[in-house]
Amino acid sequence: MLLQSFLNSKTKPLFCIMFANVKKWFQKAPESEEDMHKYLVVGLGNIGDTYAETRHNIGFKILDAFAEKHQVGWESARLASRCVVRIKGRTFVLIKPTTFMNLSGKAVKYWLQQEKIPLEHLLVITDDLNLPFGTIRIRTKGSHGGHNGLKDIETQLNSAAYNRFRFGISDAFAKGQQIDYVLGTWGADEIKNLPERLEKSCEVIASFGLAGIQHTMNTFNGK
Repeated sequence: MLLQSFLNSKTKPLFCIMFANVKKWFQKAPESEEDMHKYLVVGLGNIGDTYAETRHNIGFKILDAFAEKHQVGWESARLASRCVVRIKGRTFVLIKPTTFMNLSGKAVKYWLQQEKIPLEHLLVITDDLNLPFGTIRIRTKGSHGGHNGLKDIETQLNSAAYNRFRFGISDAFAKGQQIDYVLGTWGADEIKNLPERLEKSCEVIASFGLAGIQHTMNTFNGK
């Protein structure tokens, strides 16, 4: 009688909503095995032919090399160009944000949510002025170091605890010429050595998904 009185009261709608939410929570499907082995790899850069061969676009260039190596093509998607590479049961979702560098975080946040990928399975590839050309440095967290792309990702994710792969572009520029250098094209010696460095970078991406971030850092940092 008390329960019937309760259900007939004005609280009935609230009770039904609460019950429906609890039922939905219990019925939620567990993560699939594919979701557990899915990774989001983000290459940072600026869209357009003007920027295609610039140092600042090394993130795009590395992903292009990885996609070509595994013979997959790019498709236009929301906030990014996107493709998927599958290796030994691991799924690598690759994106090149089409938001321009300074707004990269919006694309990263969207695709993490869209693909249901945990933050620890995110790898962001970017250029680094503080490293000699081609040097690889992988970290699980860190500051944005003034890099506008990393800064926006940190803002959008509300966290600096995400994996990043920094590719050295060196700081061989005169005082006041940083912007021109970063947005400039590769020098002759860099062009000569870039193919080998791109191949090594592809190994980094594969290792990230297949062997894990710690093994990848131990194997490739400083190489």
